[in-house]
Amino acid sequence: MIIGVLKEQQPETRVSLVPEVVAALVKMNVQVSVESGAGDAAYHNDKAYTDAGATVKTRDAVATEADIVLTIHSANVPAGIKNKAVLMGVYQPLFDFRKMQDFAGKGYTVFSMDTIPRTTRAQAMDVLSSQANIAGYKAVLLAAMEYCRYFPMFMTAAGSIPPAKVLILGAGVAGLQAIATAKRLGAVVEVFDVRPAVKEEVMSLGAKFVEVEGAADASKAGGYAVQQTEEFQARQKAKIHEHAKKSDIIITTAQIPGKKAPVLITKAMIEDMRPGSVIVDIASVTGGNTELTRDAEKIVHNGVTIIGNSSLQCTASADASKVYSKNVLNFLKLIIDKDGNLNLDYNDDIVAGTCITRDGNIVNERVLSIVNPQTANA
Repeated sequence: MIIGVLKEQQPETRVSLVPEVVAALVKMNVQVSVESGAGDAAYHNDKAYTDAGATVKTRDAVATEADIVLTIHSANVPAGIKNKAVLMGVYQPLFDFRKMQDFAGKGYTVFSMDTIPRTTRAQAMDVLSSQANIAGYKAVLLAAMEYCRYFPMFMTAAGSIPPAKVLILGAGVAGLQAIATAKRLGAVVEVFDVRPAVKEEVMSLGAKFVEVEGAADASKAGGYAVQQTEEFQARQKAKIHEHAKKSDIIITTAQIPGKKAPVLITKAMIEDMRPGSVIVDIASVTGGNTELTRDAEKIVHNGVTIIGNSSLQCTASADASKVYSKNVLNFLKLIIDKDGNLNLDYNDDIVAGTCITRDGNIVNERVLSIVNPQTANA
């Protein structure tokens, strides 16, 4: 069996497999073909791949020969892939369901790594967590670079400088890493999340948890946030406004799978913030958590800098690729037998939960509910 690794298109800097993971796959009796230059942006040259046991080829050769094709983004899947090939990446099927329909029509079996069940057994394959960890860290560093003042408190002969006040919206993996990073830089940190269960984690990192009563129960949402009532959203916005206008830095991370990101910071809130303040919105790719966010752009409104960036993991391409490829390797171990052949066991909850299309059909229930709500609810 051949696994093919394709070069990502700019501005993506990551690669699906790093050389050390290629070496592990070769030991599993798998052939690995890598498109020339695939690892350049992640600081892995072609020689590193050949030394690890891979064969470096042209894009067309990799695409047409591989049984499993690895490419992070669905837009990077080329024509010419063999019929019934397996595709693996982070394809955002709940948003790009039309692309999933196209893949199903072409007979591809598609595994989208961002739909892996969030269970204890699947933690080693959880690409959302591994990449969000990096994004949360980088979001704070980016904010610190843009901020016109210090993060820590300084007491000097010329006077004292108070610490920056950081508000973090969302205490998932990205939010928790943002808390830890902001605290290490000396900031005073407050955190808002609709899930009361994360309060203990937030406080253990030295941050203050901002509570709003009456949140919808998210205990059965697999670790994700859920849609809230309009009444709760009104109370939530009032509470966030109260804290936002006192904040120097806001890091927003709140997303709901398959839905537009909730707007938590309004234009009015931004206009109440102190000039020189910074907002980094890492939910920008799904609309953003602020009313003014523009994906992949930086704007200044009323003296407040708003940065929309959902690709901060790409600014740490080497480590982001390393942990991503380890996630991929751990998943591949579920679908490759001891002889290096493909063995798709759909009785395995992780394999089944990650599969989006097979046998010419979309099989993921959450994607089906978007494609055909009546059929999914029948």
